[in-house]
Amino acid sequence: MNKGIAVITGADGGMGREITRAVAEAGYPIIMVCYTTQKGTKVKNEIIEATGNKNIELMQADLSSMQSVAELADKILEKQQPIALLMNNAGTMQTKLQITNDQIERTVAVNYLAPYLLTRKLLPLMGKGTRVVSMVSCTYAIGRVDLPYFFDKGRKGAFWRIAIYSNTKLALLLFTLSMSALTKDTGICFNAADPGIVSTPIITMHAWFDPLTDVLFRPFIRKPREGADTAIRLLLDKENEGKTGTFNLSGHTKALSDKYINHPKKELLWAESERRVKQWL
Repeated sequence: MNKGIAVITGADGGMGREITRAVAEAGYPIIMVCYTTQKGTKVKNEIIEATGNKNIELMQADLSSMQSVAELADKILEKQQPIALLMNNAGTMQTKLQITNDQIERTVAVNYLAPYLLTRKLLPLMGKGTRVVSMVSCTYAIGRVDLPYFFDKGRKGAFWRIAIYSNTKLALLLFTLSMSALTKDTGICFNAADPGIVSTPIITMHAWFDPLTDVLFRPFIRKPREGADTAIRLLLDKENEGKTGTFNLSGHTKALSDKYINHPKKELLWAESERRVKQWL
């Protein structure tokens, strides 16, 4: 097993802290990537106390800013430590249209372009045995990649948060497949994990019926540890050693149809993504 460091984005979130705890218990030195230092420090201290693993470092980054992502990657690169695990976990679902300073819709920036840039920049630290897992969603199945609308405002047509979120998860899945194909002879493993419907703050409509939804719906969806389980297995289980280019749900690989494996927009998406992040690569 590669004994390098583990990098986990969104490490202070619901599933993020569960993934970080499991990786800490496995004995890896960890870089927790968090949006706010205050919350991240609290979670970091809790995990150190629970696991006894003190080799945990907190790095703050705003994943909606490609400059911030690039600076994060540069700090990690300066350490010159091999990466054993990279968990692209951070995600958001914006409730209204927000355009970042990079002229990217914010959900697209955080959910897709940030992991794209971070992964690409950290490749020099990866090698045989490195496992890269990206948190996708079952909603990829209703996602679309309409260029250039995807980057500029999330989708073609009016803003709709669920559709845009779904589009980002499809894009992240296609990126995973592309990276797996690109690195097939290196021993680096790229896989996608679907957590199912998980009880986290992202599950909210910000509407009058939310309290009723919480009472009737939330008790029946997965807890964060259950949602994180598939990703944790991909990161740590011996049986997943060498596995690459797969989509996984409930701890098992689920076959993808050819329309995703050979998606007609996959190469165009890659080319446009490269153009958008070129100045930071």
